[in-house]
Amino acid sequence: MTQRFSFDVTATSGKARRGVISTPRGQIRTPAFMPVGTAASVKAMLPENVAATGADIVLGNTYHLMLRPTAERIDRLGGLHRFMNWDKPILTDSGGFQVMSLADLRKLTEEGVSFKSHIDGSRHMLTPERSMEIQRLLGSDIVMAFDECPALPADRNRIAESMRLSMRWAARSRAAFGYRPGHALFGIMQGGLDRDLRAESAEALRAIGFEGYAIGGLAVGEGQAAMFDCLDYAPDLLPKDRPRYLMGVGKPDDIVGAVARGIDMMDCVLPTRSGRTGQAWTRRGVVNLKNARHQDDPRPLDEDCTCPACTGYSRAYLHHVYRSGELISAMLLTWHNLHYYQQLMQEIRDAVAQDRFAAFETRFHAQRAEGDIGRL
Repeated sequence: MTQRFSFDVTATSGKARRGVISTPRGQIRTPAFMPVGTAASVKAMLPENVAATGADIVLGNTYHLMLRPTAERIDRLGGLHRFMNWDKPILTDSGGFQVMSLADLRKLTEEGVSFKSHIDGSRHMLTPERSMEIQRLLGSDIVMAFDECPALPADRNRIAESMRLSMRWAARSRAAFGYRPGHALFGIMQGGLDRDLRAESAEALRAIGFEGYAIGGLAVGEGQAAMFDCLDYAPDLLPKDRPRYLMGVGKPDDIVGAVARGIDMMDCVLPTRSGRTGQAWTRRGVVNLKNARHQDDPRPLDEDCTCPACTGYSRAYLHHVYRSGELISAMLLTWHNLHYYQQLMQEIRDAVAQDRFAAFETRFHAQRAEGDIGRL
């Protein structure tokens, strides 16, 4: 790859930004929502169907792929893009979040994290250098620096210690990443809900220098109000000419609120997980297809949606196949949810381009307040 990684902001509306990330494997329109393909698969979806929803990029998981089928095997088979039949950009997380969630299965040191596999109990060591190696073997277009993410709430000393360790690991990640034209390394801001610690983290990351910057340590139990309070200032601490990625977010109203505060990229398992549990996200909120009130309803899930679930099937059918445990239920509802999320992102981009994001935000919340069209 010789084409460089670049980011251009093409329009603003308040703090909301519209832009484009250019990579050798294609452009990523921002604000962007990234479907999660944890184990080289967006669950219940074919790659071409994911692309058909409007997704420009998907996310893969370093921790899971290093354990099975292993990064070395994926590399021998031509890299993650070929392996999962996805020719657009891929972002891989560093593995840090999953390792930190293992609790009694891991041991944290300055060097990195040693842990037992949740699959077979085998021992592994994940360091900034090993994380960079795994993501290189996978062929990720956007690589995440290795970090530690403590769960909230936590005391200030614990958060400060964790953040400073993450900044040391960020410098090691940068050194190990090396020179890779066409690929990007993102640093991850930490610091909990403490403004001073967030500022210290941002200063350290800017001094190291990254192609993009993520805001980590949010959506980990602190609640939306606290998250938005942090986002009121955290994005402004990062370079304006680089993408800003809010990790692990979220619900549609989380996304709109994050964009309003200057966020360019997001990811979350919610639309795919909800699709497998009978929940559909629409412009009027979440619809629970498990409920018996849908069993005689001939109407579509959303009369204005153009996804296959809405154009070809009734609420009664979607209720039936979910209650019957049919695989098509997860397929149709996941497709719908990803379609809705990508439609939402396009509406956001259009609103920013026309400098009417505030009006869009007002209408978005008003529609959700109306409630589900199927309410009887």
